[in-house]
Amino acid sequence: MNLESAISDLKNTLGGTRTAANWRSMTRHQLAVVRQALSDERFASWDGWLAARSGTSDRERIQLLARINALGAGVLDRLDTDRAAIEVRRLLNDVEHYRQRMHNLVYDSVSMEIGGSE
Repeated sequence: MNLESAISDLKNTLGGTRTAANWRSMTRHQLAVVRQALSDERFASWDGWLAARSGTSDRERIQLLARINALGAGVLDRLDTDRAAIEVRRLLNDVEHYRQRMHNLVYDSVSMEIGGSE
């Protein structure tokens, strides 16, 4: 599964109305899917002026994976599902920002290869 569809599925899980126990298990499962999609997202090493940005993105991806692991492990134990949902939404927002930055990085590399607008 790609990262975009994993994000979409997690959003649907967060927005659905379910019992607390069912919500916890479904959210944990969707977090695992997002974690797997994020783990699978690897790009070739970037050269030149994109190297710093790609290094930053790799570090950010590793931090997001750690946050997903911590949140996924604790979501089943949380009694307050509203607070857990807020934390998952914050994480989801950060994952979406990461995905957008990666799209920007790919776009910049392609525009560099074909000459861009300059």
